[in-house]
Amino acid sequence: MDRRKILMIFGGAWLAALVLTWFLYSATKAPKAEKTVAIQAAAHDMQSGTRLQKGDLKTIRVREADVPKSAITDEKQALDRPLLFPVGANEALTTYKIGGTAGVEGLPASIDVGMRAISVPINDSSGVSGLILPRAHVDVLFTRPGSANEAITATILEDVVVLAIGRNTEAASVNATNNSQNTNRTQAQSATLLVTPEQAQKVELAKNQGKISLALRNPLDRTVAADARPTTSQALYPVPKPPAPKAAPKVDSPKLVAPDPPPPPPPPPPKKIVDVFRGDKHSQESFPGGP
Repeated sequence: MDRRKILMIFGGAWLAALVLTWFLYSATKAPKAEKTVAIQAAAHDMQSGTRLQKGDLKTIRVREADVPKSAITDEKQALDRPLLFPVGANEALTTYKIGGTAGVEGLPASIDVGMRAISVPINDSSGVSGLILPRAHVDVLFTRPGSANEAITATILEDVVVLAIGRNTEAASVNATNNSQNTNRTQAQSATLLVTPEQAQKVELAKNQGKISLALRNPLDRTVAADARPTTSQALYPVPKPPAPKAAPKVDSPKLVAPDPPPPPPPPPPKKIVDVFRGDKHSQESFPGGP
């Protein structure tokens, strides 16, 4: 066999062995590209009660095998939701860590700093026949029962925001609940109001002293009643006004006539003048005259 052919065969075999060795090494030693999934995570450390906004979220990619159970993949699922537990930066967010928009578990995050939430019992008669929904504006009326002299009704709070009706914090969920219930709607429930600490004390005292009712108002109406005096039983039984007394007939007053002026005094009597000569001296003397 020609020596050149032998070298060519040997070189081809060596090259084929090199290529086969590289393929075997790549299949056994090279890292495999794994499938990843994009999920939502915390952009920074946050405390429980934080209502999530766009700046609080970030998208991270994790291996498909490492995706937490109930992980949030869509940013819209987490926006404007309250955190139920503290989370750290880059920590994956799950549906168990955030509250729902219509659930009472997210209510603390909707309470402004310095405000309080307090519930009052209502029914159809005291709650405007179920027309009061979350985020409505109401006035709080207090009625103290008793005798005609003791019973009063007063408006103790004005323009108060309703946070929840029962355990529902959204108007849509309240309507769905009312439509699905076949029970009598006069069943007692509660309304949760957003108030200051001082107003919360007033409401709590009113609950133990008498009956509380809610008056629905236009949310754009921010006026406050000028007369805050309570209403008593006398307003229910107005006393008729006595008839006005008849006017006395008009009598012309006599005309006053000025008296005549007194007559002028008589003029003084004329005086008599006498010339007196004493030597070379001359003088005059006067004497009262007479008739």
